[in-house]
Order: sequence, then C-alpha cells, then structure tokens
Amino acid sequence: MAGRPRIILDCDPGVDDAIAIITAARWTDLVAITSVSGNVGIEHTTANALRMRDLLDIDVPVHRGAERPLVAEPFHARHVHGMTGLADVELPVPDLEPDSHDAVAAIVDATRAEEGLHLVPVGPLTNIALALRADPAISRRVASITLMGGGATGGNVTAAAEFNIYADAEAADEVFRSGAPITMVGLNLTHQVRMDAGHADTCRGFGHRVGDVAAKLVDYNISVHRGGGRPGSGAMHDPCAVLAVSHPEVIRSEPRHVVVEVDGAHTRGQTLVDERGRMSVEPNCRVAYEADAGRALELILQAIREAPGV
Repeated sequence: MAGRPRIILDCDPGVDDAIAIITAARWTDLVAITSVSGNVGIEHTTANALRMRDLLDIDVPVHRGAERPLVAEPFHARHVHGMTGLADVELPVPDLEPDSHDAVAAIVDATRAEEGLHLVPVGPLTNIALALRADPAISRRVASITLMGGGATGGNVTAAAEFNIYADAEAADEVFRSGAPITMVGLNLTHQVRMDAGHADTCRGFGHRVGDVAAKLVDYNISVHRGGGRPGSGAMHDPCAVLAVSHPEVIRSEPRHVVVEVDGAHTRGQTLVDERGRMSVEPNCRVAYEADAGRALELILQAIREAPGV
C-alpha cells in the first residue's frame, strides 16, 4: 500500500498492545517491535511480543528493552492484563529469541539509517527517553513520537495520572521536553474507542486463529472493566496511537503545551495540558481530543480480519 507509514512500535503487551500489534501489522510498515517493562515485567512483555509475531507470521525484528523505569521502582498492571500480560490466552512458546537485548541501540540505529520514521510508544516511555539520551538528534529525525499515554482530563492509576506516564514519569518528562514532534493520544481520546461483546463475536466469526485470539482478548478486557463507569465494553487504548499515524483523519488533535508532573504528592505522572488559549505557553505537543470511533473500530476489525498469516 502506497504511503504506509514506517513505524517502530514500542510496547508492553498487554491486552490492548496485542491488538495494537495486529493493527500495526495491517496498516503500517513495522520496522521493529521493541519491548519495555510496563503492564507486566520485561520477560513477559518480550515473550508476548514474540508470540504475537509468531501468530501473525511477520518478519519483524523484536528487541528486548528496559527492564525497569529510569528512577522509580517497577510498576505493573497484572490486575488488568493478567499475570503474564495476555489475559488468559495461551499462545505457543515463541519460535525464536529476541533479535537483540538492546532496544535502545535498535531505535538509535534505525532512526539514523532512515529519517522520517514514526516512533509509536504504547507503554512507559523508558526506551524512548534512553534513546533520546543516547542520541538527542532523534528528536529532529523522526516524523513523530505518537504515544499512548496521559490525557487531558485525568488518570486511571490515580485521579491525576494515566498508567504509562505514571509508571515512568521521569522518562515521560524527558520525552516531552525533547523537542520532538509529539502527539499524545491519552485517556480522554482512547475511552471513545471501545469494543464490546458484539465486536468479540465479529472477531470469532472471521474463522481464523488471529480472530479467535482477538475475541478472547476483547472478552477479557470487557470482563476486567465490567465494574467501571461504562460496563459491557473496554477501551482500545493502544490501537488508537497506531491509527493516529496510519489514519490521522480519524483522530482530531490540537497543539498544546504539556508538562509531566514528577514531584507532586498527589499528581505524580499527570500530563498537565495548558488550555489557557492566548495565555498558553508555546505548544510542544499535539493533544488528541476526538476520535471518529466508528471508523476507528472498523479499521481495527479490518486489521484483525485481514491480519498477516491468516
């Protein structure tokens, strides 16, 4: 497909990360997948990335990344994603080991070899911050850093902070101050794109293994969030960041100045968006505000239906 964006997907699979990998495999040219500690520990996020590569039968290098945040202690979300990250879905042991155990070097090398790549981190920003430390010029070579994290209206770990930013607030702070072209796809946007039991049934109806796995992931995501404010569905957080790159018309964003709080007793990990209009600080980021949810869900389902390897 002409014009497919070329991306490095930095992820911590993770239920919705797995759907994001499927989405990216269909709608982008995946240059690499890099793993990071986040939803579960690095040994599981790396294995899950490899399992998804095998499931999709795609020839994409997987590089193991940071096993802990820059400063804070590791923080995980097993209560949301299961003990090993892929809910209760059992996939075979990966055929191969990671292509390297140095995701940071892989990011630096890839962005030096090819300008205009999109970095799409959908987990904590540890690898991205370390890559920018190793080579600050990455901020000028990439087409974007389009991240799933933060938000303009509050958090899910605390009242102020979303998981990916909270898990490594120091890394997020460095990324937002890097000068790179950043798009923040946060909770205020991703909660607009939700999959329910009908979507799971649609995935099962595709009649192939990828659809069956996706259906189980969606079912699990619904069950975990059954007691939330919108029971019966679960947000597809991470695929939204992929679609913001592959199909930017489905995500409306606006330039804003965003800072990450690292010291607040009650606000650590908050992405503070300057909404003061003419009094605002110069924008350093695009903040996603509105999704064409119907179209986004169509694209995710199409990616599952037409996944590589089916």
